[in-house]
Amino acid sequence: MEQKQIRNIVQIILVLTGVVFLFWWLNNDPTDEFTESLPGLDNQGKGDTIVENIIIGEHFKLFSSEYKKLNETWPRFRGSEFDNISKSPVKLKEKFGAEGPDILWSLDLGEGHSGAAIYKGLVYLLDYDEANRADMLRCFSLTDGVELWRRWYNVSVKRNHGMSRTVPAVTDKYIVTIGPRSHVMCVERENGNFKWGIDVEKDYHSEVPFWYTGQCPLIDNGKAIIATGGDALMIAVDCETGEIAWKTPNPKEWKMSHSSIMPFEFGGRRMYVYSAIGGLCGIAADGPDAGTVLWEAPAWTHSVIAPSPVCMPDGRIFLTAGYGAGSMVVQLSENNGVFSVEVLDEYSPRQGLACEQQTPVYLSGHLFGIMPKDGGALRNQLVCVSPSDTKKIIWSSGKEARFGLGPYFIADNKFFILSDDAVLTIIRPSTKKYIPIEQVKIIEDAHDAWAPLAIADGYLVLRDSKRMVCIDMRL
Repeated sequence: MEQKQIRNIVQIILVLTGVVFLFWWLNNDPTDEFTESLPGLDNQGKGDTIVENIIIGEHFKLFSSEYKKLNETWPRFRGSEFDNISKSPVKLKEKFGAEGPDILWSLDLGEGHSGAAIYKGLVYLLDYDEANRADMLRCFSLTDGVELWRRWYNVSVKRNHGMSRTVPAVTDKYIVTIGPRSHVMCVERENGNFKWGIDVEKDYHSEVPFWYTGQCPLIDNGKAIIATGGDALMIAVDCETGEIAWKTPNPKEWKMSHSSIMPFEFGGRRMYVYSAIGGLCGIAADGPDAGTVLWEAPAWTHSVIAPSPVCMPDGRIFLTAGYGAGSMVVQLSENNGVFSVEVLDEYSPRQGLACEQQTPVYLSGHLFGIMPKDGGALRNQLVCVSPSDTKKIIWSSGKEARFGLGPYFIADNKFFILSDDAVLTIIRPSTKKYIPIEQVKIIEDAHDAWAPLAIADGYLVLRDSKRMVCIDMRL
């Protein structure tokens, strides 16, 4: 009897111990001692922001002045009209045959994801020379790849999934660049002569984004438009004089994102639409109130934003980002000169169209984009949706056609898509179904072919993380 009582007591103790342990296990956070892995902190240390005497545009070297002058331009990020659609009448190949693509030239570059701008036979590219600590604007001949000149300055940049990642803005008179650590440089287009420079991080107490600056500069009516963050949300700089034309206050301390400024005309006003770290806004582009905030939608508050806003004619604006952010659709309205914004929908990347790095294309009243890696069964596939319901997938490219983070654009009524490993896919743009035409490997042993594409006069310029090539796409 005594032994039985002892056994019962032992059993009770064991049960109570189990209950206590179970309660502890359910309420204890096993990750409370872990350090959160935030994007961009994998290789970005204090060495990236060391104090240096940086003289923007200090060095210049002329190699040649001979090149074949052409007619067309791809003068900035997403092309002349900011829509990633070429309006050129030049007919392009859609089949390469057994001989493959006609690669005119190939160049080794510093590790990065900066895309090219093209202006009448010249290619302009921002490139970082790691050995010489040089942030360089380089000018090449489009038809043969010969380097004509370079303008550079010394700045320390540690490798962090590449260094340079922006596209220059080019007009007939000026080129404006933004380097990895947010140094803005303006030069004369024809000869590379230095005009002025701005150290955004230093002058505006701004914070360089994760993985360095991804915002591509904008030149509009002779002014460089830069989203600085810090002491100002956005500034306009006279390209000729370097003087600040206007400055938008930043009382909410929104930060610079990787997203680029998109010009938009709506409700009788020209504006600059920008997706900052902190919110979405529309800044007056002209008139006596240029530089003032016309409207804002602070609900969009994600920490890593790379795609730019897609502004549609009816006032809908599509926003998307990676790392679980998903997408948001807002409706911009105007009443007697006063603007308002309504959030129409917001959802996770598994629920509808979302993109991690590239900006969707708006064509024929539809949006086309590549789903992010956290997009569920549709991850990395090209999809088509209607702006009236971006959660309803009209078609997808299928599980056998995944493209990663690569770029895409439209030219000669053809959709060109570059995968991470530099496989170029050509499809027929359709709002009904996925219609593949051709697929070919462009760069052997390619990695991270994420830079925006550029095309002019039938010459297609693309790159992976370390090499740039030019393909003659003319029929």
